[in-house]
Amino acid sequence: MGLFILRRLVIMVFTALCLTFVVFFLTNLYPNLEKLAKTQGNFRMSDEAVQSYLLNRGYLLPVPVKYGQWLGVLPGYVIEGSDGELRGRCISSGMQPDEAPKFCGIFQGNWGYSTRFKDNVSGIIGTRLGLTGVLMMWVMALMVPSALVLGILAGMREGSKTDRSLSTVAILTTATPEYVSGVILISVFASSAVGLKWFKGTATSAMENPNLENFLLPVLTIAIYGMGYIARMTRASMAEVMTAQYIRTARLKGVSFPNVVLKHALRNALIAPFTVIMLQFPWLLNGVVIVETLFNYKGFGWVLVQAAGNNDIELLLGVSVVSVVVVLITQLISDIGYVYLNPRISVT
Repeated sequence: MGLFILRRLVIMVFTALCLTFVVFFLTNLYPNLEKLAKTQGNFRMSDEAVQSYLLNRGYLLPVPVKYGQWLGVLPGYVIEGSDGELRGRCISSGMQPDEAPKFCGIFQGNWGYSTRFKDNVSGIIGTRLGLTGVLMMWVMALMVPSALVLGILAGMREGSKTDRSLSTVAILTTATPEYVSGVILISVFASSAVGLKWFKGTATSAMENPNLENFLLPVLTIAIYGMGYIARMTRASMAEVMTAQYIRTARLKGVSFPNVVLKHALRNALIAPFTVIMLQFPWLLNGVVIVETLFNYKGFGWVLVQAAGNNDIELLLGVSVVSVVVVLITQLISDIGYVYLNPRISVT
């Protein structure tokens, strides 16, 4: 198992470097850099002024060099501007050039500076990621148990009325996008048009004080959509297990139906749904963009929209790093859990 995890960690590092380089290359294309210069300077800047702005700030260096500086494996640039002032990636405001560190990238904890929020990227991502983490926690607490119960009840008796009814519910929830279910929930439970003003149609106040009134609708919107995938996978896995030979043998020996389900079928039936459940974490991290925008909940997804809409290169790169790391870690946990749930799988 240790060698298996080590191999996966090596692959994860290589994959993370490849994916972040692709994102870095795309965000540092010249049209994006030109837009950044005009946004930070003047939209009527001439081409020569744009070139000068980008040159004085290291944006026109070769992409592999800039990527190495961003990671922190290459020394940060030091460029003398036309006014004689030294500018460098590692030179902060009020700092003398000889006092600046030589390396200042991701590996050194320097995630860059956000041109949209005028703050350090690491602080912005940390705060917004914490808010989305709270949202994800409540979504998983509602979505996973509900989906497993639906899937198990449907799969225990394949083809029954219960199976058909619950499968229809699962398909309907999966087929309804978040922006549709979110608008419906707001219209019904938070709008004066219907009259059921039980909840708030915005989750802005939930960032400081989450409660049932301001937080249930966004949680419910995400949970309803993701619940169908897990329920359908659990139902299919449970139905397959219930037809296995060892289940029939247990029934013939007189084992009660509830004990057959709980002690014999459930563990094997949860192998496939476990992988789907783990894949919900990266989906929740990046898939909450619509819900956070709809309910004005300023979490990780909202920051992603702001970074992309305002061409905030450093913030967009920071968001991509977090997204890549979360996806790779959840896949690793999924593989390890899969091995423990299914002893027949060899990792040697």
